[in-house]
Amino acid sequence: MAARNEYLSWLIEQLAPLGSVRAKAMFGGFGLYCDDLFFAIVADDVLYLKADDVSIPDFAAQHLQPFSYAMKDGIAQTMKYYPPPESALEDQAELLLWARKALAAALRSPQRKKKTA
Repeated sequence: MAARNEYLSWLIEQLAPLGSVRAKAMFGGFGLYCDDLFFAIVADDVLYLKADDVSIPDFAAQHLQPFSYAMKDGIAQTMKYYPPPESALEDQAELLLWARKALAAALRSPQRKKKTA
């Protein structure tokens, strides 16, 4: 199980203006929740924000690559989670801008719509 670290604590502090942000250990990394809305993952000390068809073009315009991992059979799987630009990790206002895109994507998620129906 992943151990909470300084980077994760720093992220939670930086994202606090969004609401009640918490981390939950999962799959060797962490899932980030804001007011119980799953909007990001942290894997190997890298933040990845949820994206969808509306926000992916913003990440692509910055030449950011989605989170991927290798399955047991060696096949790479890609998820719709992208890192923010490096500059966002040095500027809280910019980080919050990108995190709000992730929250919006989470709110638009088909899984979320099924749960609220």
